[in-house]
Amino acid sequence: MEWRDEGIILGSRRHGETSIVLETMTRSHGRHLGLVRGGRSRKRQPVLQAGNRVELVWRARLDEHLGSFQVEPLEANAARLFDSAAAVYALQTLAAHLRLIPERDSHPALYEMLSVAVGHLDEPVLAGELVARFELRILEELGFGLDLSRCAATGSGVDLVYVSPRTGRAVSREAGQPWADRMLSLPAFLLPSGGRAEVVAVEAAFRLTGHFLTRHVWEPRGMTPPEARASLIATLRKPAAKDDAA
Repeated sequence: MEWRDEGIILGSRRHGETSIVLETMTRSHGRHLGLVRGGRSRKRQPVLQAGNRVELVWRARLDEHLGSFQVEPLEANAARLFDSAAAVYALQTLAAHLRLIPERDSHPALYEMLSVAVGHLDEPVLAGELVARFELRILEELGFGLDLSRCAATGSGVDLVYVSPRTGRAVSREAGQPWADRMLSLPAFLLPSGGRAEVVAVEAAFRLTGHFLTRHVWEPRGMTPPEARASLIATLRKPAAKDDAA
């Protein structure tokens, strides 16, 4: 068995004295692991860092085997990302979310979102915005997508400012006002017409996505939210969102 694909490195773990098991998110083959022989060498380590975009050749005798990777660099992002606390936490959070999907299931939309995000994670507030959008997509890919297109009560597509915590559907300001204290806020940047977000809006987005991830994904699987996610939020709360090295 053999295939060639593009991927973004999510992480790795040691294997024996000289090798590693590399975890990647690929364009066409989903989240995929493979053995990199000699991956712990000084020459290869800089290429095999999280965030780098690489070309992969995977080989195995049988499809269900771990197999081995041949790795060639395409885009070096790791050094830039590791200089930013927000980027490190955001990348760790994205990797944790991708581990919610079955290994080797193709999710090209998630790969494209990850690819775009990696280019901007060293911009703190934008990193939070991109992770929040990614969480919405993860919910959708897992079958728990939110309906943010129209008001659940009136069918209107304007002035949507709430989300029902029960149904995951958007609610307009007027329709939701009587139950505002029970509603989740819907930040404007998550809507198709929304622009860039501020820190307060990003925090509201994390509360929104976190509610449904907890209900539909984390609690049913006996999991807790990724620690890196809380660290990312804490980093964004720093005055003027100043970013310190992790």
